[in-house]
Amino acid sequence: MSSRLLLHKMWPLQWLLYGCFFWLTIASVHASMSSISAFTQDMEQQQGYYDFFYDPSQDKVFLQVPLEPSPFIFQSSLPRGIGSNDLGLDRGQLGKTRLAEFRVHGPRVLLTEKNTRYLALTDNEAERKSVQEAFAESVLFGFDVVARDQQAVLIDYTPFLYTDIHQIQARLKQLNEGDFKPDVSRSALWPDRMKSFPRNTELEARVTFVGSGAGQYVRSVTPEPTAITVHLHHSLIQLPDDEYQPRAFHPNSGYYANGFQNYAAPLQSSMAHRFINRHRLEKKDPTAELSEPVQPIVYYLDPGVPEPVRTALLDGARWWNDAFTAIGYKDAFIVKDLPADADPMDVRYNIIQWVHRATRGWSYGYSVADPRTGEILKGHVSLGSLRVRQDMLIAQGLLAPFADGKDSTRLLADIETMALNRIRQLSAHEIGHTLGIAHNFAANAQNRTSVMDYPHPLVSMNDEGEIHLNQAYSSGMGSWDKFAVAYGYSEFASKEQEQAGLTALLQQARQQNYDFISDRDARPIGGAHPTAHLWDNGADAEVELQRLITVRQKVLAEFGLNNLADGQPLDQLEHLLVPMYLLHRFQAEAAVKLIGGMHYRYYVKGEGDSNYRPVEASRQNAALSALLQTLNTDFLQLPAQVQQLLVPKAYGSANSREDFQSRMGLIQDPITMAEASAQHSLQLILHPERLNRLRWQHQQDNVIPSPRILAAKLSESTLHPLRSQDDAISQRVAYLALLQLAMVSRDSNTAPEVRAQLEAQLQENAAWLQRHSRRATDSDYFSYLNKRIEHFLTQGEWLDDFTPVQMPPGSPI
Repeated sequence: MSSRLLLHKMWPLQWLLYGCFFWLTIASVHASMSSISAFTQDMEQQQGYYDFFYDPSQDKVFLQVPLEPSPFIFQSSLPRGIGSNDLGLDRGQLGKTRLAEFRVHGPRVLLTEKNTRYLALTDNEAERKSVQEAFAESVLFGFDVVARDQQAVLIDYTPFLYTDIHQIQARLKQLNEGDFKPDVSRSALWPDRMKSFPRNTELEARVTFVGSGAGQYVRSVTPEPTAITVHLHHSLIQLPDDEYQPRAFHPNSGYYANGFQNYAAPLQSSMAHRFINRHRLEKKDPTAELSEPVQPIVYYLDPGVPEPVRTALLDGARWWNDAFTAIGYKDAFIVKDLPADADPMDVRYNIIQWVHRATRGWSYGYSVADPRTGEILKGHVSLGSLRVRQDMLIAQGLLAPFADGKDSTRLLADIETMALNRIRQLSAHEIGHTLGIAHNFAANAQNRTSVMDYPHPLVSMNDEGEIHLNQAYSSGMGSWDKFAVAYGYSEFASKEQEQAGLTALLQQARQQNYDFISDRDARPIGGAHPTAHLWDNGADAEVELQRLITVRQKVLAEFGLNNLADGQPLDQLEHLLVPMYLLHRFQAEAAVKLIGGMHYRYYVKGEGDSNYRPVEASRQNAALSALLQTLNTDFLQLPAQVQQLLVPKAYGSANSREDFQSRMGLIQDPITMAEASAQHSLQLILHPERLNRLRWQHQQDNVIPSPRILAAKLSESTLHPLRSQDDAISQRVAYLALLQLAMVSRDSNTAPEVRAQLEAQLQENAAWLQRHSRRATDSDYFSYLNKRIEHFLTQGEWLDDFTPVQMPPGSPI
């Protein structure tokens, strides 16, 4: 017999012997392993959903895991953040919500994240398993078993708490803020925040990320930029019972969509199984017109919020109770102070948290929701503490409270009142997100029907030219908010009644002409919806822009020392001037969406006519006229008395992002201020998607301006004044207009038929410059511009290495 054949015949025997050896080894390990009670006899024990043991001598935490796997919700969070709005790693920030389970594999336990995007809703177990096996799961961590008994094993959970579960390393690298990773030698558990309750277990560690190459944002907020110490928190949450009934998502409901692909759906039905996120809420007496809830929705306010902000936050949060009262609940939404011994990251508490950063930044509302059903288990609101000061800055610029003859005490009180009214609205807005409700950016144009829009302070001016802010922000729930709560939280006796009731609510909303348009349609500057904007006012965006231009002119004409308190460095006037000079910026973004705009909503078959059509030509032309005003020298020129006050920074004053950029070194630069504002308007008007729509719309209605007509009007507004003016602002704006026309004509998103019209206008501009150069006030500048157009048309590139400056940040306010 050959040696190869002999080896082949012996192979099964070898595997048998190896298998016996393996299982004997495992059995030996099990036999020698301590029991859980013996291993943990000198440790601090916490009993609850998952029992755990803390060993202070080793600074380790051990988790008791049942042998039988049981899914739970795993939630990570960041209790202590980095403090930079730009990094986006804030105190109290929630991480990803996962459906997970522990599985015991001999001496190892694997924590696996289940795949919740692809499921099969069926009683056929084999069908459910086939989908589960078709899509990957993710093992988050592997643990060593250190002790066991007949029902459970004990694992060392400590190493997992030191991992970058919040993806801090990836975030910093993405922003070019350095290469960092956790350093276990500089990390420790945080036992004060480690507790276990009947339905949730909370674990936390203080983790230091060590690295190099820290960027400006990291350096600005860390004592030592090579070491960033934060807190990482893990919540293990028992799945809710099966009594909660998911509510169907509808595009016009005003809610976020959640759900999964149902591979067991009938062939004639959609596989998309979508539902909304909402809290569980039931009446004690479903038959009563007004009933207390079985369990109210309770939110808790961060005790670190100072007065008078604390009272304003409570007021705004409690507005939501009015919406629940309107659907038959008594005291269904309650706001309290957080108990002194409570942990804000504990899943049992809905939290309104006050978050500090180095600069003003966004606020937001997130939720921990069951991915299977959309049931919200925890709402977590993070409110940026510097937002209130930005509103006070805007009001101070508008009201000039320090003028002689003015009641400064009253005006300063009015300024604070306006800012606190904004905080009330902001509190309600972010809580709305944690109730499951999405942005409605069409609400401001409908007389501010929702707190879920972004409001710009409504600045009023009476016939005497006096500025007032008494109606700057609306108060209380809007009609859209009450509709949204009714859709999400009304109680119905059966599924049939629920479907009929929700259909009736949607029909009523259509009859009331409620507009609902959210982020995807409203945020892009190339957007097309005529009422869906951020930080706007007024039913007609172009009319409000014209009004705001008048208000801005009045404010700038009177701007000066009366806007600044005594004892402040004079350079601080610039921070007050920025939002006044750019008072039009957001309304311009609203008005430009009329140009090439389209009337539409979220259409569903069987729910009425679409009425999908372009914005009326008269409104498009009016919007273009209003926007062209923002490029006029008279609009962009600062009054002489304001220019006189724009002094260099005083010793001890620092440059910041809130300042205008300057091309004059340390000297303030009114010309480049005008450049920033003009460039903003030009980017809005000459947006490729907008121009592409105009080409299509003009073909159907020639009163709507074509791209060529728009470009011609723009050229007339920016080039023609050069015949009689040689001021720097006119010349800078003309240059910017030509540069932007050229860049858009080469933009990859600009359609070829639009490029042809823009190139034709550039050729016309070159010819015009040549015809009028001899009679121009500054013929050299005409030749300079003409040379750049000709070079671009022949060589396909702009002759100068010139990048227009951008405005200081506007959002958020």
